[in-house]
Amino acid sequence: MRKRKLQNGITVNAIAGTYVVFLGFDLELKFRNEFRGFAIKRKDHSDGEEIWLRGIKTFKETNPHPAPGETFSSFYHPIQGFQWADYSAKSGITYTYTIVCMYGNPSNLQNKREIEITITTEVELGNIHTVFFNRGSVASQEYARKFLNKKPSEAGIGAYKWLSRGLVEALIAFIERANKDFSIHGAVYELQFPEVLNALKQASNRGANVKVIFDDVEKYNSKGKPIGPWKRNREQIKTSKIKSLCISRAHGKLMHNKFFVLSKGNKNLAVWTGSTNLTENGIYGHSNLGHIVENEAVANSYIDYWKRLKNDPVIDNVYRNANMSASPIPSEMQNGTALIFSPRGNNLDALNWYAHIAENAQNALFMTFAFGMHEKFKKIFKKKDNILRMALMEKAYSSPRIKEKDEKEIQKIRNLSNVIVSIGNRIVTNSFDRWLIEIDRIVNNIHVHWIHTKYMLVDPLGNAPIVISGSANFSKASTNTNDENMMIIKGDKRIADIYFGEYIRLFSHYSFREAVKWAMKKNNLGLPQQWTPQYLVNDDNWMKDYFEEVDDRTARCARRKYFAGQMSI
Repeated sequence: MRKRKLQNGITVNAIAGTYVVFLGFDLELKFRNEFRGFAIKRKDHSDGEEIWLRGIKTFKETNPHPAPGETFSSFYHPIQGFQWADYSAKSGITYTYTIVCMYGNPSNLQNKREIEITITTEVELGNIHTVFFNRGSVASQEYARKFLNKKPSEAGIGAYKWLSRGLVEALIAFIERANKDFSIHGAVYELQFPEVLNALKQASNRGANVKVIFDDVEKYNSKGKPIGPWKRNREQIKTSKIKSLCISRAHGKLMHNKFFVLSKGNKNLAVWTGSTNLTENGIYGHSNLGHIVENEAVANSYIDYWKRLKNDPVIDNVYRNANMSASPIPSEMQNGTALIFSPRGNNLDALNWYAHIAENAQNALFMTFAFGMHEKFKKIFKKKDNILRMALMEKAYSSPRIKEKDEKEIQKIRNLSNVIVSIGNRIVTNSFDRWLIEIDRIVNNIHVHWIHTKYMLVDPLGNAPIVISGSANFSKASTNTNDENMMIIKGDKRIADIYFGEYIRLFSHYSFREAVKWAMKKNNLGLPQQWTPQYLVNDDNWMKDYFEEVDDRTARCARRKYFAGQMSI
């Protein structure tokens, strides 16, 4: 849901997803003198509760020694930024936000202007599209406060539920829809999470026809150690006693899918897809999502793809051409849902098409990159123009052998005024500072720490938003050698709003943590406790970067304009 309001010289642009309400602000020039920031009050219409939203920064004059992990009312320590998001919102609830402009001396702030906006968050289940995001932020102050920074295996079920945020529960509920006369057909890269495997077993026990293809490509490294998920897949399948339900995919390159198709009789009803591998780290650790599509035509396409996979084909032209024929590149993207199945031909038609869509963004492009940024997208992100581009990355490089080259290129990209890049990180300070130290993993052996999602948002706040989401990493391999699936959804504002809110949630989360890392590096601080966090600014100079200075726009200026509803930055 979206709503924009202008009143008393203030602009508020509200975008509500399922669990995030994003607020973009603007303020007329004549009201900026002595402005200290925004205080935000929220009223929950479901129970009548009214609270002032809280932040972590304080004025040094009024609170010079905040306790580690402490938060503060925005009424006394206002938000010095032109965007804010409520990450504690609940699904399907109406909220009224009162945005108050605070002026003057920090010890005696004055409320001189305010505006109210009322908006309702989206319900979880959509008529066609439903999406669930996990927290994707085990490295967080909230986790450190709630669970004392213990791994969830030590902290208990509450930690697991908080990290899942409904993701694994939704998958299990999807599987539990299968009773007698139903079928579940799956294709899963890492088939290892016991609760999901048990749900599949129980569905079979209820009389459902259950068959799951799993990655069984047997590979070893130079030292003779198994690589890939095949060995752990086999072990967990055996432990869960579901071998009769599973089909080996041994002749592919990388069976990277993570989807299930629900059918009743001969009618294919719905698809579960997305980026979530069925492992503890995949569900609870790094960022992931599960996307449900309740559409017979979409489900039919996935079943046909599943049947091609079931035969365990080698990666040859016959298999590639079948995927290309089943999911051709549209000559022009219409409103609705298009599908792309891989591997495809060596002409990289899908990757070229994704790049074409990205390049044709009119106002904004947001992307996640789990394994570096492909050259096609570097070229797009290098453009200095009036398009706001944001990249949320696990790391700046795709391979250790080109680490230095990639990092230099990403740094050049992030130096542009219309581009913002955020790379996963954590707070490594200790109790000498106001921050609580954060853990970086929930299990010992991991491949991805922070960002594992694979999606692109093109003009998400416009009238014809495009969401591209699935299992593929926007890479060459994910197009021409890996078994992958992607969805392209155009014109669905509801689903775009949900993806947008979750993107901003994680982007802001990791952008701040990376800023701490860079501040330490810039000031040659060898120890975490040598870094002193910033306080709120006690004059109106804090706004400088948010407004144009002659012809030199800043990234903050670009964000202010776009997020406040000015489509052109």
